[in-house]
Formats: sequence, structure tokens, C-alpha cells
Amino acid sequence: MLRAITLSSSVLVAIIVSGCDNTAKVPLADATAVSNTETQTIRIGYSDWPGWVAWQVAIEKGWLKDAGLAVEFKWFDYSASMAAFTADQLDAITVSNGDSLLLASGGADGVMIMATDYSAGNDVIIAKSGINSISDLKGKTVALEKGLVDHLLLNAALEDHQIDLNQTNLTNAVSNELPQVLNSPDVSAIAVWQPVANQALKAVAGTKVIYSSKDKPGLIYDTLTVKRSHLAQNPAQWQKIVQVWDKTVHYINDPATQDDALKIMANRVGVEPQQYKHLMNGMHLLDVAANNKVFGRAQGLDSIYGSSYHVNQFNLNQGIYQTAVDVDRHIDSTVLERIQTQP
Repeated sequence: MLRAITLSSSVLVAIIVSGCDNTAKVPLADATAVSNTETQTIRIGYSDWPGWVAWQVAIEKGWLKDAGLAVEFKWFDYSASMAAFTADQLDAITVSNGDSLLLASGGADGVMIMATDYSAGNDVIIAKSGINSISDLKGKTVALEKGLVDHLLLNAALEDHQIDLNQTNLTNAVSNELPQVLNSPDVSAIAVWQPVANQALKAVAGTKVIYSSKDKPGLIYDTLTVKRSHLAQNPAQWQKIVQVWDKTVHYINDPATQDDALKIMANRVGVEPQQYKHLMNGMHLLDVAANNKVFGRAQGLDSIYGSSYHVNQFNLNQGIYQTAVDVDRHIDSTVLERIQTQP
């Protein structure tokens, strides 16, 4: 995310193969709510992005089971989760909007039904000593996982400084390996997300963040992307899942319960709660009310449509895929609309 841009090997394989009034109320289990989904567990892939680790709160609090749902959250490295989704080993995946389109371009028929968050500082460009701004990257080597979300971030940073992507040298690496790659004498910077970014900052002395998604809010939305066929067969179950998410966001944001939520999330990724609180500040969680605004159709980055149109064009320009994805077809607001219209 070499001048002739190719996808990372992991993604190529995937392509080939009850509180506040504005909380969406989570229904309790009842006999009439039981459908095929409860007997066939819903499989959702998630990974270490903080906005997705937030699901751990709902898991450990038992809110999914309370809503009459049988859901298995499967933990993956990010790229591996994309491969599993493409291979029909998952019914849904937590994935950025741009990477959701990448999956669609390879034939994985998923639809984005909600956004968990937008990145507001957790996607970063980290540079070594002597590189003090994006302008200093001209002619330098930047490592990233090509075709994925922080490839887009680097391009946005360079555009902001009137530098063409072709004026840098890109080298490809799996995101979780970027801290080690940054140690290479030939690499001047990396583009990566949290929590891997903090590992890189600790691993290489003198490194610093020179650009982040905070500089471009709405460039990167993180989504729950569901197989179209599964959504069509089980709309009530996906509505419940989104309502559980809404409850989770309010629990995390509530000062009275935030410490408990941070402890749960930090434990999932093996860091201290105080450190994890810092990571939570690097993205903006979206409840159902916020999602209804984000899912309004518009051209700007304050809309998931506008953001996705932007990344779709980037992917075409860079040869990440050859045919434009029908963005509108891969965004589905019907679940959110049903919740919004409930009394």
C-alpha cells in the first residue's frame, strides 16, 4: 500500500481465491426473533485496529447473546481476514471502505452496512531522523502494504504537498512487519496504522510521525462489510448486530464506564489501558446516529459515499484494479434506515 504497483501477496491470494435517547435499543431474545442465523453461527472477522477491538466489549459483556444472536468473532491479522472473507470462510469482515472496494473488485460480493469509525490520527506516516516533513520524502523509499489503506494515506499526504506518488520509491511489506522493515538503511519512512505504528516508533530511535489521518478526516472509514447474500437472508440479525454496536459505542464513550471498556480492549491486544486510551483518541467511533449522517449520499469526505468514490478513483489511477467498482452497489444503508424509523 515500486513504480509498477502490485497488490501485496496476502491480498492477491484473497482476490484469487439502553441508556441515552439516541441509543439504538438492543432487542432481547424472543422466540419470534430466532431464524436460521441463530442455528448457523454468524462468522465475523476482526483484527487489531482500535475501532474493531471495540467489539470485544460487546463480546465480553454478552450483549450479542442477550440480543438472541449466535456470533463468532474470529481474530485475524488484517490481510488474512480479507483472504478468509474472499474464501467464504466469513460472513462479514471489519475492513476499511477502500479495502472493501478492493475485495469487491476481486469478486467478493460484500456490502458496507455501517461504519465503526473514521480514522483521526491512528493511520500515520513515520519517518526516520533527518526526514522532517512530507516534502523530504521526494526521492526517498517508503515502505507500506501496497493496495491497502495507508497506500491511500501516503498519496493524500503527497498531494497536499504537491508531490506526485511517482516521485517516491515504494517498497511493499506486510503491515505487521513494517517496524522491522523501517530498520533497513534503505527505508526512510513507512505508512502504517495503530497499534503497529507504536511498535515502529519504539523499535527505531529518532523516528516520528510526520503526517496522519487527523490531517485528512473522512479519508479512511472503517466498516462492517457483510456478504450480500447473507444480509439478504438475515436482515433482522444484522439489524440486531448494528444495535449492539450502538450500545457498545455509548458504553465506551460514557465516562462512567469508559475505564472498564478500555481495560477489556487493552487486554485483547496486550497493552496497558492508559496506553490504549491514547489509541482511542486516534479515531472517532460512530454510533447509529452518526452513521445515519455518514451514510448520506454526498461527494465530500464527510460521507462514506464521497470517501469511497475518492479511493475508487485512486485505486484505478494506481492500477490496483483495472475496472471501476460500482461504489453505490457496495454501500447499503437499509439496516441503518430500519433502526432510524423504529419508535
